Amino acid sequence: MKICVIGLGYVGLPTAAMFASNGHYVVGVDVCCRILDALGRGETFICEPGLGKVVRWAVSEGRLIAKNEPEPADAYIICVPTPISPDLSADLSYIERAVRSILPCVRKGNMVILESTSPPGTTRDLVCGLLRGSGLIPGDDFFVAYCPERVLPGRILSELVNNSRVIGGINKESAIRVRNLYSCFVRGEMYITDSATAEMCKLVENTYRDVNIALAAELAMVCEKLGINAWEVIRYANKHPRVNLHQPGPGVGGHCIAVDPWFIVQKQPETARMIKLARMINDAMPKYVLKRIKALMKGISGVRRVCVLGVTYKPDVDDIRESPVIRLVSMLRAEGGYSVITVDRHADYEGSKERDLYEAVKGCHLLLLAVNHREFERVDFVRIRERMAYPCVLDTRNYWRAEEVEAAGLVYHLLGWGKQTYEEGHDGGIPVPAVRGLGGPEER
Repeated sequence: MKICVIGLGYVGLPTAAMFASNGHYVVGVDVCCRILDALGRGETFICEPGLGKVVRWAVSEGRLIAKNEPEPADAYIICVPTPISPDLSADLSYIERAVRSILPCVRKGNMVILESTSPPGTTRDLVCGLLRGSGLIPGDDFFVAYCPERVLPGRILSELVNNSRVIGGINKESAIRVRNLYSCFVRGEMYITDSATAEMCKLVENTYRDVNIALAAELAMVCEKLGINAWEVIRYANKHPRVNLHQPGPGVGGHCIAVDPWFIVQKQPETARMIKLARMINDAMPKYVLKRIKALMKGISGVRRVCVLGVTYKPDVDDIRESPVIRLVSMLRAEGGYSVITVDRHADYEGSKERDLYEAVKGCHLLLLAVNHREFERVDFVRIRERMAYPCVLDTRNYWRAEEVEAAGLVYHLLGWGKQTYEEGHDGGIPVPAVRGLGGPEER
């Protein structure tokens, strides 16, 4: 078949590459000249294991070509962004433009597939409504379905093949046709349902994780007040066969977990109360970490220098979309009196990719571990201590062992464990002893 994939981002390009490497001819469509130029040379802008090799082969064999507008094909797969609007609703303008762009091309017997994460009803109402402008009837003259991915950055190609899929057709025939198309590379189970159910499945999968992380974040804050190590609580609670608590951190990022729950809230704002609250808790974590940093730096005069390790939204990827660390950095700078330097070889954020950790910590008063990249697991704490102006470490990921950090002469603090300075609001400002972390978990 000839397949037209519209949107060549983190989902669209791997999807196009998989179809091209499994016998189909693929036209990859995007409005970004940088993406099109790279693809024309057989290159990718996404750092994803194995993707570059597949793309180079597909382009060299003429199986994958880059275009700036759609052309007639047998199937159209829409993989454009659905960002969050300032009012926390889904911005569906990219989907609308993508559908309008294929209207002159759609013919009888074609398939139109939406992969973009969308509020329930988008495929049925918006997409099909626009497609009627072709003069054909969706479901009768051609087939329409919603077929979202379930992939993890760093393992996208493997998970595109092996993960199960939920395929939501506007009718049963549409779902069956799309399932047959994806069967050329999907080895996981493919389940057929209606489009609105499939859209809700995609949203609730990420919402489940968001709510679970919010529980862990709230537990961390509660445990700090009680002088209990939240990480120990989570580790031992997860020994229960029916408990699977997630882990706290400086916030939730990425284009899925940090965004998708709002699409449910958008549809039912009065009912989705727990989902909304979880989003608010996770969105507030950068501010909470800022509060911890301010308490730790309270006794330092002049400009307080902070070295932040990691700016991506999760470890060992290059994706900074909705990164809570970048929000935290912005908050620190807005406070005034703080100088912030970032280190992250995965992402080029204000020069973070080229910086050496040991050079970056020179003269700093706080070393903040924000993202647990593998390269940060084993660092020379003695060398770090020699270069810092003040020996303070805040670990937001429970990644380092307190004993090792403090043996080097640094003072270790762990998000989710104990107080740091004074009981806020306590009558008389009675000091509370600092309680530090006990180190990383026995099981990582």
